[in-house]
Amino acid sequence: MLRGSRYIAVLIVVAVAAAMAPVDCAHASGSLSDFSRTGDWRSENHVPLIECPAEFKAGEPTTVTVTVGKETGHPNTALHHIRWIRLYFVPAGATLSYEVASFEFSAHGESIVGADSSTLYTDPKISVDVRTGVPGVFYATAYCNIHGLWESAKAITVVE
Repeated sequence: MLRGSRYIAVLIVVAVAAAMAPVDCAHASGSLSDFSRTGDWRSENHVPLIECPAEFKAGEPTTVTVTVGKETGHPNTALHHIRWIRLYFVPAGATLSYEVASFEFSAHGESIVGADSSTLYTDPKISVDVRTGVPGVFYATAYCNIHGLWESAKAITVVE
């Protein structure tokens, strides 16, 4: 049996080796969406709400807004906040998604004085003008530093 500092050194080496072991992606199951949460944005303040017309005019700019915590506000403190929102579009019949926009929120009340000591905050809401000529589905993802990844979707049609 090992004793003292030699025992601790062996434990550290074993722990580091285990942490550095390669991940076998060939045997990983599922996808990132398996770890995303969804819900009703009216009652769950983490779900990104996608707001835009259900019908776009082909080639014309249309505003898409994504908000987290629209009816029930999400906390925005140094300890609990929405870190980012991403918006994707999948055209009907496509096998790939397009990243439309990616926004990071960096001001959560922190300052050199300490956590939640500033008056500067960023609210988790984004707007972007989008043009498309094909129908499809918008997907929004939002990341809460405490509660992980959340997502929602909204289908659109296109008229000439």
